[in-house]
Amino acid sequence: MQIIISNSSKEPIYGQIYAQIKKLILTGDLQEGQSLPSMRQLAKDIEISVITTKRAYEELEKNGFIYSIVGKGSFVAEQNMEMMKERKMKVIEEKLGVAIQNGKEMGLSLGELKEMLSFLYTEDD
Repeated sequence: MQIIISNSSKEPIYGQIYAQIKKLILTGDLQEGQSLPSMRQLAKDIEISVITTKRAYEELEKNGFIYSIVGKGSFVAEQNMEMMKERKMKVIEEKLGVAIQNGKEMGLSLGELKEMLSFLYTEDD
């Protein structure tokens, strides 16, 4: 598992860790039951404070992405398929929101954005 921390990001470091692990779970790169690096190991690997990794893991656990067993570690939680779908829809909405904002900043019309989306959606068919 590779976590990349950006010092130029406005998002706090624990938030960057949270977002990247969440994405790995939602995309299936981390499977149900798979163990995560210990908080100490992850902190050492990316050269940050253990307190920061602890906060990210706590948020992941609070939101149902992982579970922890004292003395054993943290693991990817079973994902309810309906919840997974809802989470993926939220990710799509966020990314489309960014695309829409970029389009508006460039002066693209709704029609042009729809055309672009349709083209990209059918591109692999």
